[in-house]
Amino acid sequence: MRARLAAELPFMATEEVLLRATKAGGDRQALHEKIRRHSLEARKEVVEGRRNDLLERLEHDAAFAAVRADLASMADPARFVGLAPRQVERFLAEQVEPALAAYRDRLDAPARIEV
Repeated sequence: MRARLAAELPFMATEEVLLRATKAGGDRQALHEKIRRHSLEARKEVVEGRRNDLLERLEHDAAFAAVRADLASMADPARFVGLAPRQVERFLAEQVEPALAAYRDRLDAPARIEV
């Protein structure tokens, strides 16, 4: 799972990189083209079994100097999960915990499985 995230997350972060770099004064079309080219090169690395180096490519491109310090945080996995953590907590509280309540006294009992 970590390997898959590391391979794909930089590509997912490019939209925000583009938005922030444009907001910092960059030309949107020129930045978009640079991201496209860097992405294609990074994809080649991933296809060949190497790590995704897209963020490093952008970090070393002068066009992205204004957002260089924020590149890693833009690819933080927590930024891409939306409401999932809260939905899971709610599901556990509303569905799982009540279902387990009737068996709470048995949860610590030793289990024996025979096949």
